[in-house]
Amino acid sequence: MDKSLYLDHLNLLPIPGEAFFYPDFFDEEESNAHFSYFTGVVKQEDKLLKTFEPGDESWPDQLLQTRDNIARAFEVEFNTCQLNYYRDGSDSMDWHRDNQKELGRYPFIASVSFGASRIFQFRHYAEKIPIISVDLTHGSLLIMKAETQHLWEHRLPKTIVPSGPRINLTFRLIQK
Repeated sequence: MDKSLYLDHLNLLPIPGEAFFYPDFFDEEESNAHFSYFTGVVKQEDKLLKTFEPGDESWPDQLLQTRDNIARAFEVEFNTCQLNYYRDGSDSMDWHRDNQKELGRYPFIASVSFGASRIFQFRHYAEKIPIISVDLTHGSLLIMKAETQHLWEHRLPKTIVPSGPRINLTFRLIQK
C-alpha cells in the first residue's frame, strides 16, 4: 500500500475509528465517464439500488476497473458492490452502521461518489455526538476502516439545497 494515502490525509474521526477522505481520487474526465455509465445502468433497470455480489458474473468492466483501482491503491480485496442512485436532495440514507457479521470484525469499506456533491455525516453510536460532516464531491473516495463500523454510524441526510443526481458505489468484502 502507498503509505502516503494515509500520511497525506487526516483521519476524520476521533480515535478510535478511521475514516479518510480523498476528494479527487478520480479525475474529472474519469468521474464524468463513470457518472454517465453508472447512471445508465440504474436507469436501464429502473432501480435506485443495484447490488453486485460475490460470484455474480454480471459485474460490468467499468465497475471492475473502479474496484481494482481502489483495491490496488489500498492493498485490499472487495467482492461486493452496492450501487445507489440518488435522484436529488430528497433521496437519502438514514443513520446506520455496516457492522454485519459477514463483513468481518473490522470491515474496510470504500465509498465512491460521482455526480452532485452531498453532505455525508458521522456520529458516535452511543453518545450520538459529535456530528462530523464531509462534502462528498464528484470523483471522491471515502475510506472507513478499523473500529469505525462498531463505534460510529453514518448517513446521507436529505437536503433542501437544490441537488442534482448522484451515484454512490460502496465496495465491501463479504467473508465466507
